[in-house]
Amino acid sequence: MTKIKTNASGTRSIEVSDQHLATIEQYQLLRDLIDSNGYVDEQVLDKLRLNIRALLESDGGSDKQLLDLCLDVVYHPNMKALGLQNLLQLYVDWQKQQATANDDADGVSAD
Repeated sequence: MTKIKTNASGTRSIEVSDQHLATIEQYQLLRDLIDSNGYVDEQVLDKLRLNIRALLESDGGSDKQLLDLCLDVVYHPNMKALGLQNLLQLYVDWQKQQATANDDADGVSAD
């Protein structure tokens, strides 16, 4: 579990697990989320929430990991634009870590 700050003073945070990040990757929830201006604001957070809601409605709400992501992170009362920006950064770092781990595993098996 990793904590992300959700406000500038750092008094509010949300815990994000590797499973949450894997769910984001599985559904590609952050893909094409940010507009060309590059700013993460409340409208971007609303867009993410609407995308997830559409997925849940089309899926019948049967994916437990997606529901957990909603309850624990995306619809968390502390989630604001800064929290989403920090979640994006955490996700990018996590993806790099996963790629490095995969490269290391590929290197070991090739020997």
